[in-house]
Amino acid sequence: MVPMAAEDDAVREEALAWLRQQWNPDLRVREWWTLLAESGWGFPSWPRDWFGHGLRAEQAAAVREAFFEVGAIGPPGSLGQRLGGPTLLTHARRELLEQFLPELAYGREFWCQFFSEPGAGSDLAGLQTRAVRDGDEWVVNGQKVWTSGAQYADRGMLLARTDPDAPKHQGLTYFIIDIDQPGIEVRPLHQMNDAHGFNEVFFTDARVSNDRIVGHLNGGWSVALTTLTYERYGGAVPSAQPGKRLAMLEARVGDIASGRHRSEREGLGMTAIAATVIDVARSLERDGDPVIRQRLAQLHAQEEIQRIAGLRSTAARRTGEGPGPGGSVGKIARSNLSRLTREVGMEVLGANGLLVGPDTPGGGRLQHAALSSPGSSIAGGTDEIQHNIIGERVLGLPKEPRLDADVPFRSLRTGTQPTPD
Repeated sequence: MVPMAAEDDAVREEALAWLRQQWNPDLRVREWWTLLAESGWGFPSWPRDWFGHGLRAEQAAAVREAFFEVGAIGPPGSLGQRLGGPTLLTHARRELLEQFLPELAYGREFWCQFFSEPGAGSDLAGLQTRAVRDGDEWVVNGQKVWTSGAQYADRGMLLARTDPDAPKHQGLTYFIIDIDQPGIEVRPLHQMNDAHGFNEVFFTDARVSNDRIVGHLNGGWSVALTTLTYERYGGAVPSAQPGKRLAMLEARVGDIASGRHRSEREGLGMTAIAATVIDVARSLERDGDPVIRQRLAQLHAQEEIQRIAGLRSTAARRTGEGPGPGGSVGKIARSNLSRLTREVGMEVLGANGLLVGPDTPGGGRLQHAALSSPGSSIAGGTDEIQHNIIGERVLGLPKEPRLDADVPFRSLRTGTQPTPD
């Protein structure tokens, strides 16, 4: 029997050989993604029948390393590809796979995630968006919030309440809904960093076909948990954004790889910024202040710890560790680093922190990171949610008592729901 490490190395070499032969900076994104989809190297952990190679997690990690070595951009990477594809492969019937996986694998569609609501964030099962059956369709009414990328999306992964007489975890259904319809209104949430990656979305008699249910009717909670597991699982290769609205499909892949072609992103802060903070401190002659020096050392150390933790996570995937609650630890660490960057950066800038723009010290990067820092604690699940996951699923602490486990949702007072009659 061939040792697993040898198998992983063989997979990496095979992917490396293919990438070296096929990578061409002059290709258009659409052309490159077609090659990746049809070769199976874009989504190597997906089954062979569905644009993949059926590789284990550690083998897929080896393939990602090959992308970095060649300098090639990765496959399309909206939430549809990162979360929707694995969720469909786990729960969807064949008809849905045939309908949606090609659109995702070829990068023709951008998907978003309709989960959180104004009154249902940490308590996601308390959501109130309703879907009511009308013949072969469901009529959806309600509101979602903090929806990343909804302004670009073709479809959304929708979690809605289909049985208010069941307990809150048991009356939810998971749909794939078309966004381009009169009943869906996307409103940007303008952030103080001048981005609007987040949105609030209003559903007013929006419609979704009954054949768009993923999993089973009223069984959406388990499907949603699959999606959330992949939400905190990193490891993607840098790439372009899919779909038509961002107009990246016809861009040169060489421009994407070099960073010359950029689209508006969510603006949730920056990584590897400690060097910029240190350079600004030197330019402002603040690096001699012993307190500032201590803070700079703290920031550098925490960023380095984050980098090493990323390497450790990659190594864990190489040994077969797949998505799990441990991803919440990394999410908390990223939020902490973002806040520390804000604090140290503003301390270094002093009065310069009142200014913005490329002519300010550091080219405005520190100000942008400071204004972006709150978003890092919201996107991908709030810090509070991550702490609960770590406590219950990593440390094994007892869960908080649930007095509503067997109570019909209609009888609960939750979020912004009015008092029952």
